Amino acid sequence: MLLRINERLSIENLNHYPTEIVEQLDELLTAGVEARLDPNRKNFWDVETSGRVFFIHAAPAGGKVMLLATWPAELPVPALALEGCS
Repeated sequence: MLLRINERLSIENLNHYPTEIVEQLDELLTAGVEARLDPNRKNFWDVETSGRVFFIHAAPAGGKVMLLATWPAELPVPALALEGCS
């Protein structure tokens, strides 16, 4: 599914990732990017681009996005991102 934030985009960087990573996510969401909706949690998405995966929560209105985790695409999902998913 194509995910695009048309409203004023605001990314909350909860884990203090480098500015370059947040800017990359901003560009992807502004332009539109393929994303997978988490089947178990409403408004949570996996956004994968060449070389990087982002796990985000996108509020249904207002353009607010929380960057919860990110990792290089070739690595498995970090264990911390899986905690509490059961």
